[in-house]
This record gives sequence, C-alpha cells and structure tokens, in this order.
Amino acid sequence: MLKDNLIMLRNLNGFSQEAVAEKINISRQAYAKWEAGATIPDIEKCSMLANIYGVTVDSLIQSSTADGIGSIPPAPKGKNIWGSVTVNDRGQIVIPKSARDKFNLTSGKRLIVLSDDEGIALVPAETFEDNMRKIIELASAKNDAK
Repeated sequence: MLKDNLIMLRNLNGFSQEAVAEKINISRQAYAKWEAGATIPDIEKCSMLANIYGVTVDSLIQSSTADGIGSIPPAPKGKNIWGSVTVNDRGQIVIPKSARDKFNLTSGKRLIVLSDDEGIALVPAETFEDNMRKIIELASAKNDAK
C-alpha cells in the first residue's frame, strides 16, 4: 500500500520525514500521518512524491510482493518488477502474463538472453537485432568519415 511504499522509498533514499516534507512544502507531522496510514496525500502531492523518489504515481500507490521476499519497493520510472518465477527441472520459466502482454510475447516469439555478473535479461530478438544494426551502421559511418 501507499504507506508501506512511502516508508520503503524514504529509507532507500536515505531521507528523513522532515527532509521529504520540506521538499513538498508540508509539515513533518502531515508526512508522518501518510506513512502511518492515518491520512493520504492528494494527487498533486502524490505526483511530487513520485518525482522525488523517481517512480510513477501508479507504482507509488500500488504494492507488490515477491515470493520469499515480501513487499518490494516500486521500480524506478521506465523499469518494471514483474515478480518472481521458478525455474523447472528442464531450465524453463513462465514469464508473467503482464510482462508477456507488455512486450507482445506470443508463442514462437524469439528472445535474446543477455547477462552480466548480477543476472539475466530477456530482450525481444527483433529489438536486439534492430539495435545491433544501428550500432553497426554508426560504426561504419564513423569509419567512412575518416
């Protein structure tokens, strides 16, 4: 819920209640009531809070949970946390429906599997290939300009 997200985001950003209250021009007590769930901010204040914390208003007021973790903080703007999945004995996962819908992932759609030392990312093959073509064209144009 909103109150839990306010507490998590404030702590993640290292702000005091007073610091956040000053940023949106309210009293610390008013902000404390939001975190306690005694009152809720109006939409204008929600927008200001979302900007301070770098999240969307939607993610600020909705709560998300993940198996084994519990409540998770709202994702930064432009990012998503789709939940958790379990790898089966064949190494397969089921991508959450909301993620499949967002990226139009249907049966037979190709994905590129990318990773770094921290995790794995799935990118639609068409998007990855288009971006690679653009990079190659830019590199070629730079070489031609020399």
